[in-house]
Amino acid sequence: MSVCRHVNMDQINNQKTAYVLAGFAIFFWSTVATAFKIALRHLSPSMLVLLASLSAFLILMIWIVIRRDFTGFKNIRWIHVLHSAILGFLSPFLYYLILFEAYNLLPAQVAQPLNMVWPIVLVFMSIPLLKQRISWKSIVALVICFIGVLFISSQGQLLHFGNTNFWGVSLALGSSFIWSFYFIYNLRDNRTEEHKLVLNFFFSTLYIIIWNVLTDTFVWPEWKGVLSGTYVGIFEMGLTYLLWLKALRFSETTDKVSSLIYIAPFISLIFINFILGEHIYVTTFIGLIFLVTGILYQKTRV
Repeated sequence: MSVCRHVNMDQINNQKTAYVLAGFAIFFWSTVATAFKIALRHLSPSMLVLLASLSAFLILMIWIVIRRDFTGFKNIRWIHVLHSAILGFLSPFLYYLILFEAYNLLPAQVAQPLNMVWPIVLVFMSIPLLKQRISWKSIVALVICFIGVLFISSQGQLLHFGNTNFWGVSLALGSSFIWSFYFIYNLRDNRTEEHKLVLNFFFSTLYIIIWNVLTDTFVWPEWKGVLSGTYVGIFEMGLTYLLWLKALRFSETTDKVSSLIYIAPFISLIFINFILGEHIYVTTFIGLIFLVTGILYQKTRV
């Protein structure tokens, strides 16, 4: 009896820890849309990718050194290096280069939720790439999300889309395709996430340095740019991902934590409104509800 009680208490404590870690991760991710816009006042999208990618690489390396967890590097093979070279190209390099350009063109309240459609995109990309069949539930979820996209893209003018930057909207939605492809390719690599990410960020940093040199956009920023770019690297890409990963590991089941992530875009609107000063359109809020409803409906087992 005491053993069962001890096991139950351990499970309860682990679940509480999972919720605390997830809460911190959700809070930090709720700030990044605002952080993107602030950083882009001082940095070009490509320089923001560089500083963020480098910061994330360093924070993950520090984490591995502190834990003395070098096993993943000792067992590395050339195929793993090749995988990381490909994954690092897809994300952070290409994914964030496109996403930050979208943020450069759109209000944060528009770019951030449009980037959320990747779970639905993932389902449809899994048809040709993973040979999976599409269900009617997925089609219904896509329609619900599409309605949400229309509301958000309208920027308060649903009937005639007067303020819509269609190139920015295309980039925000297009980034979801890049992330979905990254997600699928990442599934085929069974290394621990921390060690994969370190190599991914290493290659991404190399790619973005080359990109900045070739496009003549390598301009070392002032301290505000360095600070904001570092914040993005730590709290969007590096530390926050580790918190989320730990939360999933402590949780009794991943679904108890994973669905909480959809609180983040609503909290994000608060930061966008009070820090960036963006007037939050009613259409943004309604569209976000449609998006989250569509994504969660697609995940249900009904």
